[in-house]
Amino acid sequence: MPIIHSVPTTEMQVTSIRLERELKDKLKALSGHQGYQALIREILWNYVQQKSGEFSSTVKSSQISVCFPATAQTEVHCALTGQLIHSQEPMQLGLTVEGVLIPLSLASLSP
Repeated sequence: MPIIHSVPTTEMQVTSIRLERELKDKLKALSGHQGYQALIREILWNYVQQKSGEFSSTVKSSQISVCFPATAQTEVHCALTGQLIHSQEPMQLGLTVEGVLIPLSLASLSP
């Protein structure tokens, strides 16, 4: 996934956060070449965008390998369009080539 907000580290504020050693090790393993701090920033930006209603897609339809029908159990946003999917509304779950399940609105899959 690309970094959503990219600014020079000299323009960032230093923040201390305590993480369990196991969590930090797993973040390092998952982060690959971008580094675990950049991954943490990406995760936090994704969370803020989801919760605030802002949307910036980090998934492309070409990354979806398979879809299957589902029913939303809570309100979620479509990973492709940002469209709100209401609780108990029909939707699709997409499996990305990276093995991540993502929520998809029915309209997002129309050609």
